[in-house]
Amino acid sequence: MSLGQDLAPHLPFLRRYARALTGTQQHGDAYVRATLEAIVAAPEDFPRDVDVRLGLYRTFQGIWSSANSDDGDRDVELGGETNVADARLAQITPRSRQALLLTQLEGFTTDDTGYLMELGTSEVESLVQEAIAEIERQTRADVLIIEDEPIIAMDLETIVRDLGHNVTGVAVTRDEAVAQALAQRPGLVLADIQLADDSSGIDAVKDILAEFSVPVIFITAFPERLLTGERPEPTFLITKPFQRSTVKAAISQALFFDAATVPA
Repeated sequence: MSLGQDLAPHLPFLRRYARALTGTQQHGDAYVRATLEAIVAAPEDFPRDVDVRLGLYRTFQGIWSSANSDDGDRDVELGGETNVADARLAQITPRSRQALLLTQLEGFTTDDTGYLMELGTSEVESLVQEAIAEIERQTRADVLIIEDEPIIAMDLETIVRDLGHNVTGVAVTRDEAVAQALAQRPGLVLADIQLADDSSGIDAVKDILAEFSVPVIFITAFPERLLTGERPEPTFLITKPFQRSTVKAAISQALFFDAATVPA
């Protein structure tokens, strides 16, 4: 197979990581696009001594690091306009959160994360612990859970409460979700895609966002169906079955960007 064919299955998940890293679909997809352009321009530079997914993420990390360094080339195309990445963007996703996302959201080992970030294993472990400590200091939020499977809903509720957040309610249909959101405005929404009455969690979220702005994390067994890069898509996406640490990392990052008020 060609390099492009080898890379294709991994692109949806790179988009997920890039969006979680930057806080928006627009910015995340711009970094993924820049990564692919770099690979096309110099395929001989693509790492061939490691798994293709590692090589892809390593190339992405190189683009990200260069764009957010003080002495590198910092121009990245965003939606047809040039956005100069500044120190504030670097602060928005510090290296501790990169390490957390790579290990907990993307499932890389500490050794692989060290390869991606050009760090030793002990440094990666230290950064992850730093990010976890930051999560524990995070301001409490009111969270609405939209999930029709009782066991999963209970698990999510436990995770949310263990993080120190408050659960405003658990909705199992689109109408229920919208009604609960309007009755008690949440600071975060966790939403399944398929709901009890065959309604859509995506539609429920659209209805809620039409009333007010709130960060949303979608939960689905088929993330690649939502990560095509062809239409407005979730910035934060968790794959079922999920690990508790994955949910914690996604919640932390979503609230982090909401508090940071990142420019679009």
